[in-house]
Amino acid sequence: MVETIRHDKTARQLRLLSDALDSGRLGPVRRLVNTLSPAEIGNLLESLPPGKREVVWGLVDPEDDGEVLVHVGDEVRESLLADMDTDEIVAAVEDLDIDDLADLVEDLPDTVIDEVLKSMDRENRERLEQVLSYAEDTAGRLMNPDVVTVRADVNVDVVLRYLRLRGELPDHTDHLYVVSRRHQYLGRVPLAALVTHEDTTPINRLIDDEQPAIDVGESAQEVARQFSDHDWVSAPVVDDNNILLGRITIDDVVDIIREQAEHQALGAAGLDEDEDLFSPVKRAVRGRVVWLGINLFTAFMAASVIGQFEVTLEKIVALAVLMPIVAGIGGNAAVQVLTLMVRGLALGQVGASNARILLWKEIRVALINGVLIGSIVGVIAFVWFRSPMLSLVIAMALVLNFCAAATAGVLLPLLLKRMNIDPAVAGTVVVTAVTDVMGFFCFLGLATLILLH
Repeated sequence: MVETIRHDKTARQLRLLSDALDSGRLGPVRRLVNTLSPAEIGNLLESLPPGKREVVWGLVDPEDDGEVLVHVGDEVRESLLADMDTDEIVAAVEDLDIDDLADLVEDLPDTVIDEVLKSMDRENRERLEQVLSYAEDTAGRLMNPDVVTVRADVNVDVVLRYLRLRGELPDHTDHLYVVSRRHQYLGRVPLAALVTHEDTTPINRLIDDEQPAIDVGESAQEVARQFSDHDWVSAPVVDDNNILLGRITIDDVVDIIREQAEHQALGAAGLDEDEDLFSPVKRAVRGRVVWLGINLFTAFMAASVIGQFEVTLEKIVALAVLMPIVAGIGGNAAVQVLTLMVRGLALGQVGASNARILLWKEIRVALINGVLIGSIVGVIAFVWFRSPMLSLVIAMALVLNFCAAATAGVLLPLLLKRMNIDPAVAGTVVVTAVTDVMGFFCFLGLATLILLH
C-alpha cells in the first residue's frame, strides 16, 4: 500500500513537471523541484528523457546537487556529471558524508578527484582514503568514519558537556560508542540513557555490550541481513583487532536492500539495474544483446530436440498444438522454485546443509502439482482431440517436466553460485532452457513410444 502511494505520488509529480516544462514556464518547475527531497529529485530525473532532465537538473538547488547524485543510477549520474564543470562538481560533493563521497568518487574525472581531495582537510582526506581501501560491497565501503566515542571511566555529566561543545551529531546517531584507550570497541550507550540518568552516573554502568560489532570485511548483503534481523538504526564497524573504525546507518542499509531487489528483478531479465531508462539506443542494445543471444542458443537447443521427433509430429499433428503447454507451464514452475532459491541464497537460508531436504520437498510439490495440472490438461486434451492415450501422454509429460523444473530450480542456483555466477541474473535463462528441452523431449518421446508403437 505504501509503495503504491509512493509510485502514485511520483507519477503525479512527473505529470506536473512535464506539463510545466512543455509550457515553457520554468518558475513552477523550480518551485516544484525545490520542495522535493534529494532522493525524490533523483527519482524524477531518472523518469525524464535527456532533454527535460538537463533543464530540471539546471534548476536544482546547488546545495542539493551532491545528495541528488548519490540517489541516481550510474548511467544517469554519468550524464548529469557531463553537464557540470569541475568547480560545480567539487562544490556539490565536498560537503557529502564520507560514505556517500566514497560511492561517488570513482565516477568522477581524475582532475575532479584531485580537486576534491585538495578541498578536504587532512582528517577527512585520510578517512576517505581509508574507506576507499576496502573492497566494494563490504562493510568498510559502507561505513562512515565519523563516529562519536566516549570512555567508560567518565560520568554522564562529562559526556553531556562534550556533546554540547561538539555542537552537532552525525545523522542517525542513536548511540554513542564506548572505546578503550586503544580505541577498541567495548559497547554502546543509548542517547536516551544519557538524558534519563543522573549526571554523576558512570558510563560503565550504562554500557550495552549485547550488540555485536560488524567486521569491516563483512559483505553488504550480510550487513543488510543483520540490520533486518536486529532492527538496528546504526551499528559499529571494527577491524580484526576490535578497533572501532566507523559505523553503518540504516539509510545506507535501505539503499542496499533496494539495490538487491532491483538487481533480482532486472537481473532475471538480463538487464543492468543501473541502466538509464532513457539510455542511448546503442548502449541499450549492447547491454541486452548478450542475454538475447544466450536465449537464442537455448531456443535452438529446444528446436533441435523437436527436430528429432519430426516423423512423430508429421503423423500426429495434435502434438504440435499441445507441446508449448508442457514447456510453458514447466518453465513457470521452474521460475517459481528459482525465485525461492535466489531469495534463500540472498538471505543465507540455503546452503549445502539443507539443499537435499529442500530438493526432496520441491520434488514432492512438483509431483502433486504435476498430477493436478496434468489431470486438468489431460481432460481438456481428451475433450479436444478425443484421444485417451494422447491425454495420458501429456499428463505424464507434465509430471516429468514439473519434476525436472523442481530439480533445476533447486540445484542450478547452487551450482551457479559455486561458479561465482549470479543466479539472479543467469538462473532464469538456464532453468527455462532445461524445462523447454525436457518438456519437449518427454512429451514427444512418450508420444513416440505410446502412440506410434
